[in-house]
Amino acid sequence: MNVTTTSPGLLDTALATAEPFRPDRVAELDRTESFPTDAVRLLDELGVPDWYVPARLGGALTDHTQLVEVVRTIARHDLTAAIAHAKTYLGAVCVWVAGDQEKAERLGARIRAGAVVSWALTERGHGSDLVAGELTATECPGGYRLDGEKWPINNATRAGTICVLARTSAETGARGHSLFLVDKDRLAPGSYRTLPKARTHGIRGADISGIAFDGAVVPAEALVGRPGAGLEIVLKALQLTRVMAAGLSLGAVDHARELTLRYVRERKLYGRRLIELPHVRRSFGEVSAAALVAESVVLFAGRAAGALTGEMSVYSAVAKALAPTLVDEAIARCGELLGARAFLTTVYADGAFQKLERDHRIVGIFDGSTFVNRHSLITQFPLLAAGWRQRVRDVAGLRAVEGGPPTDPGRLALFSRAGCSLVQSLPFLVEQVRTSAPESVLRLAAHVLDSAERLHDEMAALRPQGVTAGVEAFDLARRYEWCLAAAAVLHRWSAEPARPKLAATLALIVGRLGGHRPDPAAFDRLTDDLKELS
Repeated sequence: MNVTTTSPGLLDTALATAEPFRPDRVAELDRTESFPTDAVRLLDELGVPDWYVPARLGGALTDHTQLVEVVRTIARHDLTAAIAHAKTYLGAVCVWVAGDQEKAERLGARIRAGAVVSWALTERGHGSDLVAGELTATECPGGYRLDGEKWPINNATRAGTICVLARTSAETGARGHSLFLVDKDRLAPGSYRTLPKARTHGIRGADISGIAFDGAVVPAEALVGRPGAGLEIVLKALQLTRVMAAGLSLGAVDHARELTLRYVRERKLYGRRLIELPHVRRSFGEVSAAALVAESVVLFAGRAAGALTGEMSVYSAVAKALAPTLVDEAIARCGELLGARAFLTTVYADGAFQKLERDHRIVGIFDGSTFVNRHSLITQFPLLAAGWRQRVRDVAGLRAVEGGPPTDPGRLALFSRAGCSLVQSLPFLVEQVRTSAPESVLRLAAHVLDSAERLHDEMAALRPQGVTAGVEAFDLARRYEWCLAAAAVLHRWSAEPARPKLAATLALIVGRLGGHRPDPAAFDRLTDDLKELS
């Protein structure tokens, strides 16, 4: 069976009964810190690598949301396997972005045949400061000589091909780095070595290691894109990978909700099922609302990759900052409902909850931490504030979002010149629900709109701060995330404003924006609608 012949739903069905994804097998690999070899092999056999390759290159990927849903599905069963397998997309995406058709076609064919590709960006001591990278690529007879180390890198040891960011110029700015697609089997013996696997708190079985080069010569054709364009390509590629990584969070919260709902439905206390107790009902409703907010933002961002490509610097930053943070909180709330079973490794569901809780903590760091993504928003405050004042919005792009048009990486931009069409549609979205929404929803929507007005005034008044942005700027970025989340849920359900999902998600968002106390009964009503988890 090849899952690329249908939807990601078939993948979910296949993994639900697959031996390598059995909870006890997954738990044993976690205990022994062993790589999920059988699970990864099965994903290959099911054709999952096809989803990492754009359709124009012979793969299955058109709408970026498809990739989000594939990664989400795998993560719902095992985050470690999802992270280990999906790394190949991260390793390849710079080639998709750089636009070299022949090189991209060759790499796409290799990936579909099972090649593992890694992405080597970070270095010991520099973290997310990619400009400070010290690994060098020096021109020499036959191509470029690589010297230096990348660490920690997912699949650095297991991958046969690694996309490496290297310094190619003494220039200290953004034009001092280039990208190289390095095939290990073409390197001279002794010119590279892999670094030991790092022991981690979560994703214990993943290959989190590194690679060191010592005079490793790669051919000139290994260069990806133009010399000196490495950082620009990476920053554009991150706009796609950050949304995909946020899909891991969706899978994690799916799994957490499933485990928790099963427990509170079966467990009895004081002669009643836990799900019937008011505080449990309220808490689970809040968890469900948080999951829906994260899902709304991430799925919109996935579709925006094709429909609003030039604005992806905004959507990707918000999705990656908000979704993992919100899901971490939701998982913690689930842990409170599970009690001791959230920590024990054998008593309930083979310890699946404590594993996913540990595994998910790393997602917030992948492809830029929450801090990094909020800083990306801060640098765009003048553009976002101007777009809001002018009520600029790409109406055609917003309409096209639902159709999920193919993503053209060549249209990605480092900054969104038009601001954010989704947030800038808030006045229109609020007006759209006025005619048929319940009064409680109208009050919530009006509060969001007032908050957005104040927020953009404060953003416009903030003096440029560059890399020294202060606490105030980061708080504004956090509030902007919630305004975008409100626009995402209104865009999703404005045609059905009476749905409990809209009331509950807006209640959660308004509570985070502050200044208004929403009716908590909205969360209770959401708990009553559990058909999707029954």
